[in-house]
Amino acid sequence: MNKRHYIRNSSQDLRLFRWFSAKQCALPTPKMTENGLGHREKVLNMNTMNPNVKRVEYAVRGPIVQRAVQIEKELKEGVKKPFSEVIKANIGDAHAMGQKPITFFRQVVALCAYPDLLEDNKFPDDAKNRARRILQSCGGGSLGAYSASTGIEVIRQDVARYIEKRDGGIPSNPDNIYLSTGASDAIVTMLKLLTSGEGKTRSGVMISIPQYPLYSAALAELAAVQISYYLDEDKCWGLDVSELRRAVEAAREHCKPRALCIINPGNPTGQVQSRQCIEDVIRFAAEERLFLMADEVYQDNVYAEGCQFHSFKKVLFEMGPEYSNTVELASFHSTSKCYMGECGFRGGYMEVINMDPQVKLQLTKLVSVRLCPPIPGQVLLDLVVNPPRPDEPSYATFIKERTANLEILAEKAKLTEQIFNTVSGIRCNPVQGAMYTFPRLTLPEKAIAAAKEKGQAPDMFYCMKLLEETGICLVPGSGFGQRDGTHHFRMTILPATEKLKIVLENIRAFHKRFTEEFS
Repeated sequence: MNKRHYIRNSSQDLRLFRWFSAKQCALPTPKMTENGLGHREKVLNMNTMNPNVKRVEYAVRGPIVQRAVQIEKELKEGVKKPFSEVIKANIGDAHAMGQKPITFFRQVVALCAYPDLLEDNKFPDDAKNRARRILQSCGGGSLGAYSASTGIEVIRQDVARYIEKRDGGIPSNPDNIYLSTGASDAIVTMLKLLTSGEGKTRSGVMISIPQYPLYSAALAELAAVQISYYLDEDKCWGLDVSELRRAVEAAREHCKPRALCIINPGNPTGQVQSRQCIEDVIRFAAEERLFLMADEVYQDNVYAEGCQFHSFKKVLFEMGPEYSNTVELASFHSTSKCYMGECGFRGGYMEVINMDPQVKLQLTKLVSVRLCPPIPGQVLLDLVVNPPRPDEPSYATFIKERTANLEILAEKAKLTEQIFNTVSGIRCNPVQGAMYTFPRLTLPEKAIAAAKEKGQAPDMFYCMKLLEETGICLVPGSGFGQRDGTHHFRMTILPATEKLKIVLENIRAFHKRFTEEFS
């Protein structure tokens, strides 16, 4: 190699060295782990994850509940608090609040889960017969086998018979029944079918305000448009069709309204819709060509005098062919509420009416992706829709337990309303149905300012302070939606009566202290 060639190559090497050095300096310094090895950025991080998921909020298990769990751990570790336990009045979980299961339901589930018990004389014959019938419909005679994606056929038949009896003989076709993992699973599935379009053609779904956060969370995840319509607090959270019209007309400027969701009896507001209101809603849906979704999971939870549950399907068919042959409807029910409160079994169903046959095929395809709903939940659902008959040995006990659960809930609904309405600064509408009260709070301006300084909604500030001082866990109204300038909280009426009285008295005392502190 001659001298000139060496110098030229050396110059190139120097330029390359400088280029690589500059590039190296421009690269982010790898994070070092404890063992000194470099740490690569995660493939899935807050910048690369689905942005729709970040928009999902679910207040029922939000920051206050997370703090409640922390406080429970602190209590177990011996940390001193002005209370001895956390009372989670934030969610409608009946058994967690001490409600006992229905004997017949648990007997049949036990027999199905462990068939050797069929030889045990402790179980009544009707429970054994029911278990045998269900097991004969399961693959291999076992709850451990998959079922059809739409659910076990005999259970779908029982659901159809239940609906037909409930609705005074209006036919129900098992082929229109889809069993689900609680009602929530079916609701989200239906919303998936309804979601389409981009920009101004995106699907808009009408939901009540206040609303159950499942709806807003699902719509956020699906990138659909939430169309809010407000319930009238001054009329016991009533629904006015003029408000539906206002909401849908305003929404047309930025989306395509496709569906209307109704919760009856209401969550979180506890109202029960009149038959006339339901008729008006059906007419509105027909005129506006909206798909109706009727969330009826609290259909047995009706307490107030003069109130009665009317299913949307029954009213629809009694309005005649003009509506019953055209209005598209999906209605939902669950094992989680009513008198049974079997939340953990995750049993539920959806009935679809007037669905396009091609879309129905797509629905069946969609539910097949998750294989099938949990089989124990399907079994529990079968017992709800097909309970002991009057001529069977378990009937008397079943009726006694069912009646007692509903009567106790009715008493607690009245008690809650009465006590809250003795508190200056709390106004509570009658709890006509469901499992919750949604009282309105009048908060001092200083409290609202203090909440703003913390970056919190005023009712979040109130509920968090209540939790820290009393151990009572509620959900702020801002998590359900409310009119601007109003403040609420949702509380379940499920705690045992004596404990509920303590909860209500503690809230009353806290509200007095809170008002004095910020006045």
